[in-house]
Amino acid sequence: MELTAVAYADAVRLASAMSEEMKLRYDDDEGASPAHPEDFLPPYGVFMVGAVEGQDVACGGLRLLEPGVGEIKRMYVDPDHRGKGLSRQLLVALLEHARAAGLGEVRLETGTLQPEAIGLYVSEGFLPIAAYGHFADHPQTLCYALVLSVAGND
Repeated sequence: MELTAVAYADAVRLASAMSEEMKLRYDDDEGASPAHPEDFLPPYGVFMVGAVEGQDVACGGLRLLEPGVGEIKRMYVDPDHRGKGLSRQLLVALLEHARAAGLGEVRLETGTLQPEAIGLYVSEGFLPIAAYGHFADHPQTLCYALVLSVAGND
């Protein structure tokens, strides 16, 4: 998937809303960990925006973290559209992209004050790992990984 200027503008709005929500949840001025548009470029990266009735209401991306390992970033669903399975659809699509790109593992970081995210990731098979990344030393950071079965290597 290639990002278009319009799609990126929509993604920036959603990603900014996610960062603002994290600031409120964690009573922290920093918000989400850093990510840049170029992080999500093909062939490994992708940024997806989910629309309902023509309105962009969900976003999430996959970036290359290290050779063979992708990282889920910027998962967000507008509060008015939560509880409808949109985050699961988005996560499944990102994992399909990771498999198609030949990645063998996907990691992510979330936090202790995001029980809905933790529940989603665990239900999709993600397992806890040691904290890494921008917030590795933050006591509320939780990190997870999922080993992927790559097409043709099952």
